[in-house]
Formats: sequence, C-alpha cells, structure tokens
Amino acid sequence: MLDVKNVSKKFKDIKAVDELSFQVNEGEIVGLLGENGAGKTTTLRMISTMLRPSGGTIRVNGYDAVKDSSKVRGKIGILFGGEVGIYDRLSARENIEYFGKLYGMSREKINRRIDELVRDLKMEEYIDRKAGKFSRGMKQKVSIARAIIHSPNVMLFDEPSTGLDVSAARVIHEFILKCKSENKIILLSSHSMSEVEKLCDRVVIIHKGKLVEEGTIEALEKKYNNGSLEEVFIKLIGGNAGE
Repeated sequence: MLDVKNVSKKFKDIKAVDELSFQVNEGEIVGLLGENGAGKTTTLRMISTMLRPSGGTIRVNGYDAVKDSSKVRGKIGILFGGEVGIYDRLSARENIEYFGKLYGMSREKINRRIDELVRDLKMEEYIDRKAGKFSRGMKQKVSIARAIIHSPNVMLFDEPSTGLDVSAARVIHEFILKCKSENKIILLSSHSMSEVEKLCDRVVIIHKGKLVEEGTIEALEKKYNNGSLEEVFIKLIGGNAGE
C-alpha cells in the first residue's frame, strides 16, 4: 500500500502541499488531478524520495519515505512528463541496461527483463538503434522501460502520454493496465480527463495543495450531478483549470 498521511511541503513562505492524505492499494490505479501548480508533481517527488516532506508521513509498502528512503527507492518506478532525458548516443537497449546496473541487477536478469519490456512496449524495431533520432513516443517508451527495469511494485506516472500520438499513447495505456493486472500500486497524474476515465479506479482531486475530493468517477459524477469527470473537476476547483 501507498499511504500519504497529512503531508505538507513548504518552499520558503509558499505551501505547495497542505496536509494531504490519501491511499493507493495493490492492483489499483488512482488518478491525481489538479490544475497546474496544485502540488501534483511535488507530491510525486516526495513519494519518490526526491523531496523531503515538511510534515506528515509517506509509507510505501510499510517503509517510511524519509527514514527508509533507500528501501523505498527500490520499490518505486517513476516517470515524469516533459523531457525524457535519455542518452542520445546510446541505443535504447544500452539506456535501459545502464539503469539496470544502477539498481545492482545481474546481466542475466537485465537481459531477461529487457526482453519482457521490449514485447510489452512494442520496441522490437528500434531496441538496438541509437536514441538520438527517436520520435517522442519512442523515447517515452525507453524512458518507461528504464524506470521500471527493476520490477518495482509501485508505479508513479506523471503525464505519461504527453506529446504522444494516438497509437503510442494506446501502447502506454495498455502497459499501465498490464501493471494493474500484475497487482501493482499505480498513481497517475494527468491533465487528460479521457485518459483518467479510461484508466483510473479512483481519483484524488487537489487544489492549491489541499485535498478537495476523492472517490470513484461514477460516485463523484453522481454526487455532483454532472455527466463527466471534467465537469466535476471544474466545479470543484472553481474554473481555474490550466492556470
């Protein structure tokens, strides 16, 4: 289980996250929703141990993200949107191998895992080509593969399909659903309401760092008498989406 309890993060006088609490269970995809600046990426960075919370606790499979940070990092795979930052002079395979070595994996285990990820992410045609001339979608797949080479059971996705065409996004969605079928714990941040509706079991909606609502999409639409998640979202955050 991923358990975020009363977590806050301050940057000088700015409270980016304010007493935030939620849980994600095994075999569940939870969408983390909020306008730009709501605290989504800050929350993901605290869960991944990249940032230290100012208050509260984060537990990943029973391990404290501050006190047991090295153990938590071994349990987590994380993909942030935007620039994927893979090494252009290396092949896709070499990029993934490098991260496997950083996790202390044996060559045999790395090779076996790469073969599995190549099939899942449909990278057969370019796995041994240098990454410099890859499309955005190809680079995104390599970035995902290297982030989860160590078979983590907690997956953090921040805008995983940003900039991808329909076919590439579909492969990413199928992969996320496969992770769910493998009983992984999945937290997904996305601005695409259709993506969230397609993938998520529940959503957590935050505004200015605070939790404003959580629940299944169906339950929230019923509660707020709205026909879509987007309408519920706009109603809850006061029409400030995208600012």
